[in-house]
Amino acid sequence: MSNGKITGIAIGTLAIGIAIGFFIPTDSGIEQTAPVTMQSESIDYGIDKLTIGFIPSEKADELTPKAESLADFLESEFDGKVEIEVVVPSNYETIIEGLRFGHIHAAFMDTGPGWIAHDRANAEVVMAEVKKGKVGYYATVWQRADSSYSSIDEAIGNKVAFTSITGSSGFIRPIGTLVDRGLITVEGDDIVALKQALDNSFEYHAFGGGYKAALELLLNGSVEMAFGSDIAPGKYLTPEQQANLKKVDTLGLVPSHVFVVSDDLSSETKQHLVDSMVKLNHQDNNKILKDVYGADALLPTTADMHIGNFGEYLDLLPGIEQATFDKKNYDTPK
Repeated sequence: MSNGKITGIAIGTLAIGIAIGFFIPTDSGIEQTAPVTMQSESIDYGIDKLTIGFIPSEKADELTPKAESLADFLESEFDGKVEIEVVVPSNYETIIEGLRFGHIHAAFMDTGPGWIAHDRANAEVVMAEVKKGKVGYYATVWQRADSSYSSIDEAIGNKVAFTSITGSSGFIRPIGTLVDRGLITVEGDDIVALKQALDNSFEYHAFGGGYKAALELLLNGSVEMAFGSDIAPGKYLTPEQQANLKKVDTLGLVPSHVFVVSDDLSSETKQHLVDSMVKLNHQDNNKILKDVYGADALLPTTADMHIGNFGEYLDLLPGIEQATFDKKNYDTPK
């Protein structure tokens, strides 16, 4: 095993220990140790205000009070020396360009935009959301129960439904897979070329606007396959509707939301911010985290560890970056 792999495993293990707390065996079972409190000298954070961006939302008025509760918590963690400002924009361009030029210092982001921010704005992925013990979900191809498809390859020349052109499991992973397998060819380097490739590859394709809408296009017979997540039917459909669906293919893991920080922050300020965010995993503070996006915990990570090869699928699709900027990329499926 190489030194690089050993280091990666060590960092990953340490991250998990930090995120969920360390456990020790005792005669009576497993006992969680108390968090270790480190005393340190006063830190010069180098900034008076730290701005945190949140995933663009159509319902900013609902999210903002929850985000402000997080801001209040962080201000107390910074001993009142740094004002925490929250921004809930209508698009990702505001966040990515803000990270790039230092107007936004940290942000919660979807996987795709998080990768773009890492690549374009040199933002550092430092944490990932954990929900029900998982740091992602699976991109899945769905068909009606009376169909007999067995591979995503059979989508070529067929009628299909996507969630949105920036959807991680509902577009990027399935189309990236088909491009990677050589079944779709994109002739050009912009969104126009990508859309033309879709026209050339499918008899008919539609963007439903969300998981539920894409699956309903499948159920009503408008399409033969729909792309989305493994958990979408259980979350958005009735039991009767779910009984009329079955899987065609499972494509792979789509990483959960990430928390990124700007390269402009000092290493001391970055570390203090991450340490403070980890405290949201503690029982006394956990409601603040859950109220924002429903995450149970935040796990320290890196872009390579968490996003991994998903970024490669993004890179296969020209124009996705611009589509992310242009689209009001609402997180809540319609």
